[in-house]
Amino acid sequence: MKLPHASGVQLHPTSLPSGRLGPDAYAFVDWLQAAGQRVWQMLPLGPPDEHRSPYKASSAFAAWRGLLEDPDAAVSEAELDAFRAKHAYWVPSWEAFGGDIADQVRFDREWAALRRYASERGVLLLGDLPIYVAPGSADHAAWPGLFRDDAIAGVPPDAYAATGQLWGNPLYDWDAMAREGHRWWVERFRRTFDLYDLARVDHFRAFVAFWAVPKDAETAMEGHWEDGPGAGPFEAAAAELGELPVVAEDLGQITEQIHAFRRSLGFPGMAVLQFAFSPHDLVHGTHEPRNHEVDQVVYTGTHDNDTVVGWWSELEEARRANARAAFAEAGVQAGEDEVHWQMIELALASRADLAMMQVQDVLGLGAQARMNIPGTEGRSWKWRMAPGALTPELAARLRSLTVARGRA
Repeated sequence: MKLPHASGVQLHPTSLPSGRLGPDAYAFVDWLQAAGQRVWQMLPLGPPDEHRSPYKASSAFAAWRGLLEDPDAAVSEAELDAFRAKHAYWVPSWEAFGGDIADQVRFDREWAALRRYASERGVLLLGDLPIYVAPGSADHAAWPGLFRDDAIAGVPPDAYAATGQLWGNPLYDWDAMAREGHRWWVERFRRTFDLYDLARVDHFRAFVAFWAVPKDAETAMEGHWEDGPGAGPFEAAAAELGELPVVAEDLGQITEQIHAFRRSLGFPGMAVLQFAFSPHDLVHGTHEPRNHEVDQVVYTGTHDNDTVVGWWSELEEARRANARAAFAEAGVQAGEDEVHWQMIELALASRADLAMMQVQDVLGLGAQARMNIPGTEGRSWKWRMAPGALTPELAARLRSLTVARGRA
């Protein structure tokens, strides 16, 4: 898949001032257009868990009622019948779970109008496809034979958590998936591209190898690597749906095998500037600006990172010095007291086809505006943007930088 040589902004709809798909969402599209941005990236849109995490949604297919501008809009029997026919694979599982199909009709109606509005203004919607489903979700209940009962998902110790992260999601029985021709994944991709122009596949490395943790383990440290399904799910989906406009989230413990697998599928990967500038990574590190590839999406930071301002405030001096050198090498003009603008311009200067920035970084906000702190509960998914925060002046400044770097 060939990405546009462009840039965009990450903002989950729940972080709009209203948290809904109403006037604030349309105003954000207008602001993106004014700022010369081509992509709006967001998190998963499913019904979140009690901690508001969109990565543990109660359905991999259904959307969250809480996003609706008008949750009581009338829905006709004809609309309900048409929706059930179009989404026959997953609607019964959602209804059996107690889900309201009228809400899904309302969502698709509102979403289609917003997507059309964005398209008319040259803005693409980049969604997010979580690798796993939530335990006890509609999917887990409807297709128990597609999931394992001996182990759960997690990741080994990393920079975020000394004992790893014990996610607790059920793992797929990939052999059972393959026997069904990966139908569940085909239908999941079908639903995904009903909603988005492009989609980030979360935890892409699990298709090569995934961390399996015994279901009674106290920490993820007790887990081990197992082989993933390889290209099977993607090949099955592409055979029915055509080219998959997928961005592979190839972060974490990534090997050359995983990079080669991604390239074999033609999917762009990711680079995150907040992971760059370590003295021992300057020559070979994949996140270093000098090592970026054209078929990548470069980020100032993702939803799992701190804001740039918060990150910089805790950064050791050796990495600050390396970052300043990278700014100078790229001809970044922003002043020392505007590190968020320096990082934004460094992303725009990358050879990567697509450059993305968190809206919190455009606003220059500190750690209090962080979206997610991995491995914690109750501290994430709550940030909301203040009304009027995205001003015409900010749009003009971002547009000027975007034009200067050839991405508008």
